[in-house]
Amino acid sequence: MDVRSQISMLFHLDKCIGCHTCSISCKNIWTDRKGTEYMWWNNVETKPGTGYPTRWEDQEKYKGGWEVHNGKLRLKSTGRARVVPNIFHNPSMPTMDDYYEPWTYKYSDLFDAPEGDDQPTARPISMVTGEYIDVEAGPNWDDDLGGSPVYAENDPNLANLPPETRQQMFEIQRLAFFYMPRMCNHCLNPACVASCPSGALYKRGEDGVVLLNQERCRAWRSCIAACPYKKVYFNWSTGKSEKCILCYPRLETQQPPACHHSCVGRIRYLGNVLYDAAKIEALAGRPTEHLVMGQRDLILDPHDPKVIEGAKKNGVSDAVIRSAQESPTYRFVKEWGLGLPLHPEFRTLPMLFYVPPLSPVLSASQGGPTSNESRDLFHEVEEARVPMQFLANLFGAGNTEPVRYALRKQYAVRMYRRHVTVGDVTEEMADKALAQADCTREQAEAIYRLTSLASYEQRFVIPPAQREMAIEMISDPLDHKASTGFGFSSPPMRV
Repeated sequence: MDVRSQISMLFHLDKCIGCHTCSISCKNIWTDRKGTEYMWWNNVETKPGTGYPTRWEDQEKYKGGWEVHNGKLRLKSTGRARVVPNIFHNPSMPTMDDYYEPWTYKYSDLFDAPEGDDQPTARPISMVTGEYIDVEAGPNWDDDLGGSPVYAENDPNLANLPPETRQQMFEIQRLAFFYMPRMCNHCLNPACVASCPSGALYKRGEDGVVLLNQERCRAWRSCIAACPYKKVYFNWSTGKSEKCILCYPRLETQQPPACHHSCVGRIRYLGNVLYDAAKIEALAGRPTEHLVMGQRDLILDPHDPKVIEGAKKNGVSDAVIRSAQESPTYRFVKEWGLGLPLHPEFRTLPMLFYVPPLSPVLSASQGGPTSNESRDLFHEVEEARVPMQFLANLFGAGNTEPVRYALRKQYAVRMYRRHVTVGDVTEEMADKALAQADCTREQAEAIYRLTSLASYEQRFVIPPAQREMAIEMISDPLDHKASTGFGFSSPPMRV
């Protein structure tokens, strides 16, 4: 057993309000330099929708992640025989059209316009070429367009849904969408790290944060194609790749990442988990339908004496073990079974988990007041507006069972709390829902409190920095981020 510590995150999608505050805070802090205009290390997408970059989930096009070939894992996008032919052009890499051409406005047309009868306007100009452009796309171009025939109907997760189910999703009385924030998952089996010919990408030993050393980066851009979540970007100005660093200067001072700190809906949780690194390859190669439970099995019980002993043998400090014991991510993912990985079929073992959202209730108007179509106060999860299979394609690699379990447990907590606070749900109904969801009253109360009433310290349990192990602590990236990016003490040069 090879016990290690890994920073992990959880987003509770039932609480996301789609305000994009997380995206803006990240953008203002980390990607404010030339060449980073189109980079959104954190973005919020509307599902169903095509996302950013467009249809990033379509790995038939982008060839991201891993696949099992002859019983062994291999990268979809590259390999020893493919790295040389694709060294100057990777056919699976997103283009500017898949992202968007960043723009600003020529404010001189507005401020310096001569006096006249018409209202002057500031026309958009490209931040890449400086020429006038017609804006046709953006990082959240399909925001709130849950029923759009252009965006929602082209969501790759709809591909294997029956035609009648797809049609029902876009009927006006069943129309629904939800928000899905995305950032680098800091995976346990990152395809970006494995694909880099120059070894610029690596995982920090003390907490598993995936970082990119720009001094070693040679602009092969294999990482961009290999990352199935498309969270590695190329800086066209410096000729170097860049990605989310999980705000490690903040983590090392016991502060959560900026996107977590600024979250208005308080949907974000962060804590470390202990895992068995010796099982990664075997679990990543499991059949698709077993990947969710396989990843959950990888996470170890931080209270188990054998796990604690193994962690200490690997140099994990007592303080880090204690933080793992208090981790909200561990409770959501391992203890309660609510947290699910995004697209586990990519086999990168992401360390960002999601609680799938409950759908709004269905209602109908028959010439009179609007009424609830369900006999009960809330709909059963199988009758939800968002089909179970759609959520399973997102969070279960097509397997509905882990998604159904998570939704049923949320439904049970909702029924139980309605019984406690309002009283319009009988005790028998609440207990029946809890029993069907494999949930006790004590667990339902704990889920409710961590979801709704958690304090700042309960949502963000940050392990103490082990300064003697963190090579990045030698210098403060905040001192030179505006001019050089990360991993440099002098400005980067194209090679």
